[in-house]
Amino acid sequence: MKKTLLLLLAAALVLSLAACGAGQSGKETEAPGETSAPGGETAGSETVNNETTGSETSGGETSGTPEQAVPVNFAVLTGPTGMGAVKLMESSDKGETRNRYTVSALADNQQIQAGLINGDFDIAAVATNVAAALYNKTQGQVQVVALNTLGVLYILEKGDTVHSVADLKGKTVYSPGQGANPEYALKYILTRNGLTVSTDQEPVEDADVQIVFDDAGVIQTKMAAGEIDLAMLPVPAATAVLIQNQEVRSALDMTAEWDALETGGQLTMGCVVVRTEFAQENPQAMEHFLADYEASITAVKADPEGAAALCESYGIVPKAPIAKKAIADLGDSLTYVAGDSVRTTLEPYFQVLFDANPASIGGAMPDSGFYWNAG
Repeated sequence: MKKTLLLLLAAALVLSLAACGAGQSGKETEAPGETSAPGGETAGSETVNNETTGSETSGGETSGTPEQAVPVNFAVLTGPTGMGAVKLMESSDKGETRNRYTVSALADNQQIQAGLINGDFDIAAVATNVAAALYNKTQGQVQVVALNTLGVLYILEKGDTVHSVADLKGKTVYSPGQGANPEYALKYILTRNGLTVSTDQEPVEDADVQIVFDDAGVIQTKMAAGEIDLAMLPVPAATAVLIQNQEVRSALDMTAEWDALETGGQLTMGCVVVRTEFAQENPQAMEHFLADYEASITAVKADPEGAAALCESYGIVPKAPIAKKAIADLGDSLTYVAGDSVRTTLEPYFQVLFDANPASIGGAMPDSGFYWNAG
């Protein structure tokens, strides 16, 4: 009797456990390959909070493990060196990039330099000579990864007297970019054409050309208002002046004047640099960045109108119509160059700057360590 009672109790216990398990399974089991994401969203091949959490990565490739989005602090200069990044900025805001970007658009090279040195920025678009100077100053803690802007400088004149570099003799030229590419390019072109140069910082008695340095925005405003007659400005500032003042014309294309000197190098104005420590710790994030950045530049050139609207909304260029015209003016000067071509393009240009003024690139020619992923 006792044995029969024990068997009945055991059978009842088994049936009770089976019923409990069946109830839980019907309530919680999800389709294979899916997991619950915070907030009730399903994470599979989607991006949630800009983190890739499923089995699909950009380009349709699959991965067996989830990929965490890397936060990247990216700084760009307003103007031409920042224009190519606006599609990346938009894609990041939409959560469409594999890295998670925080982008700062700044008007001053000095601010970006300070941010790279103190670690506030991981990647930045800067003037090429600034990149070399940073590499020398930080003893290799900043490297160049890509080029983004070739020659974008123009001599503008209110009038019709300047048709060659020789015609600048006896004139005053207003220019931005003191201590950066515009200063060194202008001085080099003038001196190679046999003209002596004087500035407020380096006065030369009876010089052929007086250069007055000022902020690009100030020069743009004054020339648009007809207050000065001659200035060197980059696109899009030059574009804005030509739109705003019909008495002003483009007198000299400084890229053409540079090429006429047959230096063997291109007038290469802008590049992208990375903190060496960040690059070493995040090689996959660097590959993702370069893919995002190249795609951004390609998209800007393919859709000037859409890119112009983004330039205005992100503060890269004040007005969309100016940005649209500037993208057309830039043409192939808005570029993407990576890999071994970075070194072969930059070294001849740096050699010209170094021979003219070693301080222009920080006192020494950058060695192979300057070039990210070189060799």
